Amino acid sequence: MLTRDNYSFKKYQKELAKKKKMEEKKQRKLDKKAADAAAELGQISNEQIALE
Repeated sequence: MLTRDNYSFKKYQKELAKKKKMEEKKQRKLDKKAADAAAELGQISNEQIALE
């Protein structure tokens, strides 16, 4: 007797992997945005010091 694939489990695993990948992507974007904001804030502070 042949065994059958458990397609619902495979689909569940695929969906979990997809969600994990999307969360990682979202986190990378948030980290980049925070780094850009911090760099911008630092640049503004440096310009203000140079003007004084």
